[in-house]
Amino acid sequence: MSTVSELLAAAADRICRSDARIVLAHFMQTTREQLIMHPEAETSTQTQTAFFEAVDKISRGCPVAYITGVREFWCRPFAVTPAVLVPRPDTETLIEQALDVVDKNNVRTCIDLGTGSGIIAVTLALEAAELEVSATDVSRDALEVARSNAARLGAKVEFILSNWFDALGGRKFDLIVSNPPYIDPKDEHLKNLAFEPASALTDGIDGLEDLRCIIKTAPAHLSCGGTLMLEHGYDQGAVVRELLAAAGFSDVRTVCDLGGNERVSCGRLSC
Repeated sequence: MSTVSELLAAAADRICRSDARIVLAHFMQTTREQLIMHPEAETSTQTQTAFFEAVDKISRGCPVAYITGVREFWCRPFAVTPAVLVPRPDTETLIEQALDVVDKNNVRTCIDLGTGSGIIAVTLALEAAELEVSATDVSRDALEVARSNAARLGAKVEFILSNWFDALGGRKFDLIVSNPPYIDPKDEHLKNLAFEPASALTDGIDGLEDLRCIIKTAPAHLSCGGTLMLEHGYDQGAVVRELLAAAGFSDVRTVCDLGGNERVSCGRLSC
């Protein structure tokens, strides 16, 4: 039998030590802290097999979260599967801005378009108790993940199978938020994201098609003075601002993420 330290050493030339420790702790049903404290602990043959299979997947680009089935977002554990994107810290910028709008503008209703794992909708529902939150996704599998996260974390969210606004009829909301597919299909970074659902990463056209669609159709689903808030690529801020202004939005602005990249743009629908 191999010890914890021996397994971590064997994986060191293939994946980073922190990732190796995370997955080993997962298969041993313990914590990373316990592994650090007890490097001499022996591991079972079953654990070794599962560990090295995971190391192989991670070395080929598989996100660690798809191995462990969980990723933390806004200090909460969210379940993830290959049916949804792995939550990114950059999306917390969208949460911060949305909560600010909710607090300052007496927002009562909100919808998250393309919810995926539900991190945005669930977080907003939990952080703003009086907010009525709805969420859509075109993927049934994604909605299943989102529903499970809402149920497990105790969030009240209405989930709707819909391609953007298609199934919403004439419903209107005070706040519309979305983190749509925005990566240009020619972007070289896509090759490193092969394990994640392509349809949630890129529109297959130019990275702006879904943003254009949402901005064009959002006014029909916003209350008077309502806000549209979108996450986008680091180099798309200027274009998104132009699209918002052209669609009749006012108070258009862009907020940078913690890395200093333009990440979230929003506008208010004039009455």
